[in-house]
Amino acid sequence: MTDYLNANRDNWNDRASAHATRTGVGYQVQRYIDDRKLISDVVRFDLDRLGPVEGLRTVHLQCHIGTDTLSLARLGARVTGLDFSPVALDEARRLVAETGDDVEFVEADVFSALSVLEPQSFDLVYTGIGALCWLPSVERWAAVVAGLLKPGGRLFIREGHPILWTMDERLTDDLHLRFPYFEQKDPLEWNDDASYVETDQPITATTTYEWNHGVGEIVTALLDAGLRLTMLVEHDSVPWRALPGQMLLRPNGEFALDALAGVAPLSYTIQAVRPTA
Repeated sequence: MTDYLNANRDNWNDRASAHATRTGVGYQVQRYIDDRKLISDVVRFDLDRLGPVEGLRTVHLQCHIGTDTLSLARLGARVTGLDFSPVALDEARRLVAETGDDVEFVEADVFSALSVLEPQSFDLVYTGIGALCWLPSVERWAAVVAGLLKPGGRLFIREGHPILWTMDERLTDDLHLRFPYFEQKDPLEWNDDASYVETDQPITATTTYEWNHGVGEIVTALLDAGLRLTMLVEHDSVPWRALPGQMLLRPNGEFALDALAGVAPLSYTIQAVRPTA
């Protein structure tokens, strides 16, 4: 297999520049410049579950261009964003320079986080949606999360449901489960010049590698890393049109199944705490 990390990084470098455009496509980042109180739909969706974050030392893993990261800062968190894409971090730094939000950004892949960030120093490890599928081992990810958290600190993750990742989005007449639910040694290889949001430029580094991880595998990995599970909530929506031709857009920016509403979970939220003793 081609080096998955380099291939995926090249793809996310392309996506970052396409997503960060100041026009109406991509992540529409101009909104965050024009409205200094705006928080992203992704962060807003889970506000009640996230709870107060003011003053919490927070790391946002796989932060991309920083829209969710600066949203956490606007809620009062002291935030560091980490990502493996230098282009994404350049765009994130440019964005917060324009918005005035106080966010630090660090370049590293997730599995190297403990070599660039102080271990056991974070009150909150935050991971946004569409992150775990890029990692070959959920066990290694959970160990990193546990290593970053101080005693009493917590993990917060909202992620696409593994049942969603099994579905073939190219088939629009029904829900077709075609891909592995459980973590596999070998990744799925994709070749696609489009992104999950509308952009005005194609992706040129089109090859990517992804892995699925079952809910049981994720929970078990967190428990094995010494964390205590405090929340597991499944949702019937996701913040992008994951299954074209089969979804409706809700007022909160989430997409839910139309004719097949309620048939399958599409995302989940997990919280876990590192015990104090």
